[in-house]
Amino acid sequence: MYCRGGADANKDDQNTNLVVNPLYNLAKADWWFQHHRGCDKVPPKAGEFLELPANGNVTVELAHNRAFTTLSYNGNLVTDWPDGKTHPEDWNGFNTDGTPAVCLKDDGALHTYNESSAGGTAFAISYTPDLASVTMENLVVFTTRYHTPWKRVATYAVPDLPACPEGGCTCAWLWIPNGCGEANMYMQGFKCNVTNASPTAKPLAKAQVPVYCENEPGKCVKGAKQMLAWHQLTGNNIETKAGVTPNYNAKCGWEEGAQTDIFEAGEGEGTVVSSSRAAVPLPSSTSVVLSSVIVRSVVASSSASAIVTPSAVATPSPVKDAVLSSVVYNSASFTSPTATPTKHAGVKPSRTKSAGVKPSKACSIRRRRYAASRK
Repeated sequence: MYCRGGADANKDDQNTNLVVNPLYNLAKADWWFQHHRGCDKVPPKAGEFLELPANGNVTVELAHNRAFTTLSYNGNLVTDWPDGKTHPEDWNGFNTDGTPAVCLKDDGALHTYNESSAGGTAFAISYTPDLASVTMENLVVFTTRYHTPWKRVATYAVPDLPACPEGGCTCAWLWIPNGCGEANMYMQGFKCNVTNASPTAKPLAKAQVPVYCENEPGKCVKGAKQMLAWHQLTGNNIETKAGVTPNYNAKCGWEEGAQTDIFEAGEGEGTVVSSSRAAVPLPSSTSVVLSSVIVRSVVASSSASAIVTPSAVATPSPVKDAVLSSVVYNSASFTSPTATPTKHAGVKPSRTKSAGVKPSKACSIRRRRYAASRK
């Protein structure tokens, strides 16, 4: 993952939330793969990839700070929730006295009233290992998960993707909150590789510009689609009316789950990659971090496996670790820690200021400002 331990390639900050912060009103050259934070200059180590099992699933941890994932502090700050706290299963901002609902106050960084109003997240893939060669047209959204982010653990379905070229692919985790704050977006980059790819898997088509089509399915763009670029200074590919938010769901033509309509019938114009390219050989254990997301993937046919702690504190395992902006994936079953998290000595998670880390509380401030502007 890019910026796994922050923007300093010589340090590994277990308490970083650098890549978790939103992107707003930036020039495309700056928001694209978080260039303005220097994250595009801090790639994962050689041989580290997020594994995507073709026709399988990838389970991830979503969190506000790497500190609240199993990648940091031996998982001592981990709970079922992205903020490292505990909350009721029916956690919501709806009042019982007839007054309007409110955005969740205890965890404003989720940008939502409850689980059902969460905007949804997505992953996109470009069949090139060279970040400089990735474009809006060859970065194709291949999976979505409605009503996320919510709990720390989330599972995404992977379609019948072809093998990556030598050197792997480039991927991005994507999110636009459904209101409840500043009108911003999230994009986190990482190196990825498709496993279990079929030699007959079709290449991806050129990504088209999505359109807002809520309640008008006939307007929705079919097939391969670009990521949503919204409320930036330059580079936007979608505009909406005031108070209307585009999301990675039916509002913009995405069904939930693996996107099975993103392929070309064969080689030809618009093709991104040939499925005949060989898969990239991977080391026995890898770690990648993307903006408060830890990714862990195993081939779909593998047996269930327990969580594997980071390679720095554990013996390497066949399971591949990767962190994407506080999210962790695992296509095998995921076992959550049952013990109540305790504070790790010397750890200052995102709720307090940490050297070189902007606390996620700033997101709450931005959200309130946006909420006020919508009245």
